[in-house]
Amino acid sequence: MNRLANRPDRPNRPRPATRTTRATRTTRTTRATRTTRPVRIGPRAAAVLVLVTLIGIAAFGWPLLADRQSGLLAHSQDAPWLFAALLPLLVGVVVATIADDGMDAKAVAMLGVLAAVGAALRPLGAGTAGLEPMFFLMVLAGRVLGPGFGFVLGSVTMFASALLTGGVGPWMPFQMLTMGWFALGAGLLPGPERIRGRAELLMLAAYGFAGAFAYGAVMNLQGWTIIPGQAQAISFQAGEPLAANLARFVAYYLATSLGWDLGRATLTVVLTLALGGTLLRALRRATRKAAFDAPVTFDPGAERAVDLPRQGARPATEGEFGAPRR
Repeated sequence: MNRLANRPDRPNRPRPATRTTRATRTTRTTRATRTTRPVRIGPRAAAVLVLVTLIGIAAFGWPLLADRQSGLLAHSQDAPWLFAALLPLLVGVVVATIADDGMDAKAVAMLGVLAAVGAALRPLGAGTAGLEPMFFLMVLAGRVLGPGFGFVLGSVTMFASALLTGGVGPWMPFQMLTMGWFALGAGLLPGPERIRGRAELLMLAAYGFAGAFAYGAVMNLQGWTIIPGQAQAISFQAGEPLAANLARFVAYYLATSLGWDLGRATLTVVLTLALGGTLLRALRRATRKAAFDAPVTFDPGAERAVDLPRQGARPATEGEFGAPRR
């Protein structure tokens, strides 16, 4: 028994019970979220991303602004040139991010792992009603690791999956750009400090649903301008006003691709709501442990301290710690 328990000058006061309130849980969640920082975009990486985006917009949209004498059929031959320009720019994004202290060897290793997983997921549903499970992984990875990382991840994943499935063709550089934009957009959503839990999953599912249709629409724009022999109401007319061609494109998309993109969007929503919480926690835990933003420092005195014996340490006796026996 405690001798101080019955002293009159020190009355016994019951210790208040520890209660975990909603505010406490929110504070802990916020602290955990703040420690999970995505790969940041520095000025160099942002400049290269803007350049890649401008090249992509020009590659997709120039036929809508071309006249009848522009040689429209040459558009079908520009994919190798776009691919030749895209690969160095993707490498430039990575190099610029490394130069801005935003990506280190750990981030590059995670990029390779996620790209391999995404490339392996794509063949599971490709060619079946538009079911492509890789889209939900791009949404979650872009959300956790940031827009710059997401853009590179989306492009590299599409390139790897094209090599894996034999889908190499004039459409591949356009797919790389579009998937990069898709994952980049997930990284630009409101931060996890503001939206968390079920609301975050609903937001990501809504983005994946809308982004799946946007991906299909942008890719259809690439092929629509070079496909001949279509009906007058949905075919591309070179030199026509932009509004008229956009109206024809909407009719073309609704008639040919809406059902296909609906399957992709539905699967993305289902996988995000079913597996999104678990994968978000796993990605954030891996990002926290990797500590991409932690500076690497070397202490020259630490190595010498290992070799020197501790002062005041008891010398080893015979038979202890390998001391020689006499």
